[in-house]
Amino acid sequence: MTQRGDLVTVSLQGDWGKPRPALVVQSDLLADLDSVVICPVTSDLRDAVFRVTVEPNPVNGLRALSQIMADKLSTLPRAKISLPFGHLNDERMRAVDRALLLVVGAI
Repeated sequence: MTQRGDLVTVSLQGDWGKPRPALVVQSDLLADLDSVVICPVTSDLRDAVFRVTVEPNPVNGLRALSQIMADKLSTLPRAKISLPFGHLNDERMRAVDRALLLVVGAI
């Protein structure tokens, strides 16, 4: 079972359709839903306040310096995501939370 903060592999439709890592951002309170909200991860770095940079380490399982794309929220069926390969630390998750608040206009 995936949890908020887990890194998984997904295949999105459109321009971001190649298999890529993604961060689960959906609340664990919604674990019974058949879908999950994710933010894709990219190694194509951009200078933007809504992108959260993450350095690779053994805990997150990323292979390259990457960014969480808070501006590219997607909802996928749970069956379309892999088992978790890593997890984001609390500090980076707080940064993602701030970026998400900016993207959805809550701040």
